[in-house]
Amino acid sequence: MFIGGSKKLVVENIKKAVEEQRFHEKVEVGDPDLPEAEKAKLVERFLKIHRTPAYAFNNWLARCVTDTVSRVENRKTEYVGLENIRGIPTGAIVTSNHFNPLENTAVRQAMKKVGKRRLYVVCQESNYAMKGLVGFLMNYMDTIPIWKSDREYMKHEFENLLGGLLKKKQFVLVYPEQEMWFNYRKPRPPKRGAYYYAAKYQVPVISCFVEIRTAPKKENEEFYKTRYIVHILPVIYPDAALSVRDDSLRMMELDYEQKKKAYERAYGKELRYTFEKTDIAGWIGTEEGRQ
Repeated sequence: MFIGGSKKLVVENIKKAVEEQRFHEKVEVGDPDLPEAEKAKLVERFLKIHRTPAYAFNNWLARCVTDTVSRVENRKTEYVGLENIRGIPTGAIVTSNHFNPLENTAVRQAMKKVGKRRLYVVCQESNYAMKGLVGFLMNYMDTIPIWKSDREYMKHEFENLLGGLLKKKQFVLVYPEQEMWFNYRKPRPPKRGAYYYAAKYQVPVISCFVEIRTAPKKENEEFYKTRYIVHILPVIYPDAALSVRDDSLRMMELDYEQKKKAYERAYGKELRYTFEKTDIAGWIGTEEGRQ
């Protein structure tokens, strides 16, 4: 399923960001740029309704829709390394490369294959302003709003929500690359937040890398269809002997190194941050995009 309009400007934004080594920049066009007051209203609404009976019903409905979409979208998805995450007795932080609005469905299916019925996803607060079906899913699916510009919210409400789920042995997907880069194949250097929470709550990091392969059939005039191979890499466990800061840095570096090696094995070439057209999976701008 292809979401959104033309990606020509997005590809140009990715190219420029790579050239300037700005790996956490927003590259999508048309995303809502909300004032802080509007962000506050969205987060406050979530906090107000997320424990109500009406939210519980809508959450059940949203999960039914998401599960159906996940099964349909991942009929041809392959999973490698599921044995690495069988039998984890605690909650966990899940990390993955972020390149498509629906790639989390592939990670979700991987978790279901090892018996986890639910996967929570940390989402930017602006996503809660979306309309239509996507907006409904963002507001009522298993999500947690992140509002990085409000320290009080991040320190209290956000940590309470995240910590509560981890204590209940739930898995929570956090994107350490932060922004989505459409169909970008390379793993980007991570930010520390996901690993800080893993160290703080003493839970493992489930390290994932999603490989993107291009199919012969066109999706539209700009892209060929793609399929995924989800690589579940060795689990990274916290070290209680280290400080939260030192342990989070250790886990972050190890996760990035694992994703880097997974990329190099998947595509048969060294990870270099120079922009190539083949970096954008399925991009019709080059015959090489069909790799």
